[in-house]
Amino acid sequence: MQRMGWVIGIDPQHIAEYKRLHAAVWPAVLQRIHQSQLRNYSIFLREPENLLFGYWEYHGQDFDADMAAIAADAQTQRWWALCGPCQRPLQTRGPGEHWAAMESVFHID
Repeated sequence: MQRMGWVIGIDPQHIAEYKRLHAAVWPAVLQRIHQSQLRNYSIFLREPENLLFGYWEYHGQDFDADMAAIAADAQTQRWWALCGPCQRPLQTRGPGEHWAAMESVFHID
């Protein structure tokens, strides 16, 4: 299992919409996330900085293939079309990243 954290900005005008969307995530999107071996997926909001922090635990063997399966899913693409305009990717994100990956520096069970 691999713990992963991600960060992205959010347009303050879209915070209410983003919360509304995530209060009722489509079952097909949730199923695809589960099929791609993501568990304990959470998104946190930090205001007034307007940052979203995402966390999940990856339980698969081929992260790139599982993420490609999510990206290829038609329902997920529709979901992203709604959520994407709410987000503001960080200028410092890595190549090919929408959400910027974070380094794990501490963990305790």
